[in-house]
Amino acid sequence: MIRVRKRPTREPTIALINIVFLMLVFFMVAGTLAQPMDGDLSLVRTEDLEGRAPPDALVVHDDGRLSYRGEDIDSVASFFDRLDEANRTEVRLVPDRDLSAETLVAVAAELRGSGAERVFVVTERGLE
Repeated sequence: MIRVRKRPTREPTIALINIVFLMLVFFMVAGTLAQPMDGDLSLVRTEDLEGRAPPDALVVHDDGRLSYRGEDIDSVASFFDRLDEANRTEVRLVPDRDLSAETLVAVAAELRGSGAERVFVVTERGLE
């Protein structure tokens, strides 16, 4: 009697890798992540605009100094005294770029402690 040798079964991992790779290439070619902008559209240039804080915002300078509407103020409490009742629940905070994170968090916590329900940090946003 002759024994029949069993062939070792190989897993088809190469075929699976090829299928996944082909699917990847297909979706890269067929799909887009975002709709392209219209070709004749030209965006507004903002590089020459003067950056200004919103008029109702508390500005925190890099040395921790506070100002409101162009005038230096002593504390968050004096800022709250100048606000009318409608603007006390939502407060805008404009930090300097070089302000430390600890100071920013401390001022925001003091605003929340004074009665602000929401504190918005105003930042610069650009499109490149």
